[in-house]
Amino acid sequence: MDHNSDYASGLKDVLIRKINKTEQSLYGLKLDYCRFVFGLSHRSKVSYDQVVYQVRSVDLDSMIRQDDGGWTKPNVTAVRCSHNQAVLNSEPVELGQHWDIA
Repeated sequence: MDHNSDYASGLKDVLIRKINKTEQSLYGLKLDYCRFVFGLSHRSKVSYDQVVYQVRSVDLDSMIRQDDGGWTKPNVTAVRCSHNQAVLNSEPVELGQHWDIA
């Protein structure tokens, strides 16, 4: 290898580490945004089509930046709760972004 390809390889490694670190920071900030703006976290109760669900996963990659600089609600996957809001042992359901905090 010549000097230029050694430099490029080293630079590539540094940039990959910086990109990974930045992506992790963005992920954490999106989690905070969901928690403080939408009141959403893992295990939150949400309502969809007049049924209460408990969130099992939040798809942060589904959030889209809006014109005002904010972000859309994330897609969530959740399990159905009974009428007294106890979690039922049911299969997780993808609710998309059309949920509200219960």
